[in-house]
Amino acid sequence: MKIAILSNGPGNYTTKRLKEEAKKRGHEVRVIKYKDAYTAVESNNNQVRYKGESLEHFDAIIPRIAQSYTRYGSAIVRQFESQGSFTTAGSLAINRSRDKLRAYQVLAKAGVGIPKTVLARESASFDDIVQLAGGTPLIIKVARGTHGNGVVLAETPKAAKAVMQAFYVEGVNFMVQEFVKESAGTDIRALVVGGRVVASVKRQSLDGDFRSNTHQGGEGMPVRLTDEERKTAIKAAKAMGLAICGVDMMRSERGPLVLEVNSSASIKTPELITGRNVAEKIIEYIEQNAKRRPKKDKIGA
Repeated sequence: MKIAILSNGPGNYTTKRLKEEAKKRGHEVRVIKYKDAYTAVESNNNQVRYKGESLEHFDAIIPRIAQSYTRYGSAIVRQFESQGSFTTAGSLAINRSRDKLRAYQVLAKAGVGIPKTVLARESASFDDIVQLAGGTPLIIKVARGTHGNGVVLAETPKAAKAVMQAFYVEGVNFMVQEFVKESAGTDIRALVVGGRVVASVKRQSLDGDFRSNTHQGGEGMPVRLTDEERKTAIKAAKAMGLAICGVDMMRSERGPLVLEVNSSASIKTPELITGRNVAEKIIEYIEQNAKRRPKKDKIGA
């Protein structure tokens, strides 16, 4: 098969491993910096152009779209979809996963456990917002943040109000979320491929930070999921319309709560920590599904 990996970082661990495993299994692989690709759109003659040439048909594409390039990257993915290429993450699903409130709405509708969450833009209804989120301490985050950036722990009502007012002045939407004390500084990432969890790691902050993301200095370690956690990860992936993704969860007294479903999750920590060959599982999934007729996105959100 001809496979294209859409990635702006050809030296990125995940990109290199996917290319390595695909070539090992006899596939023709090309890494395309999607930010440098462009499209020509006209009736019955749509093209994806790259470095002055038209990209011929690929049997499958693997989108590795960065948060900051979501709209542009998903437009390139959409163009490949229109040409009949199989994709491991659809353009609609990528956009859905990147809009945090939209993702929570979809997950909640599907009955997936999530933290109490309130989306707001101003602090005029401060007392009601705090009460709906379960009271202080609480987490306040920019609605489109990533890698743990734009996330603040407000321990008192006074601190919470100050943060909300600061976000209001900046003109950004923000989310107010309950603080789950029993899970502070830790979370779980489960990598789902084709309806199965293929690797899972626990991420722990090293310096008492309430954020456990490895981009913020968190440390990863293998973890054995409970049956409920495994089912929650698979259910969350299905709800979001993502066959391949990373599901971030935290353990709470009322069961696993999903924090995020990542459409371009890194496989570096899960592979190095668990020893599982996640890249191989992804290529196997493509082999088994690329020739099937793509399923229509029916999530409706």
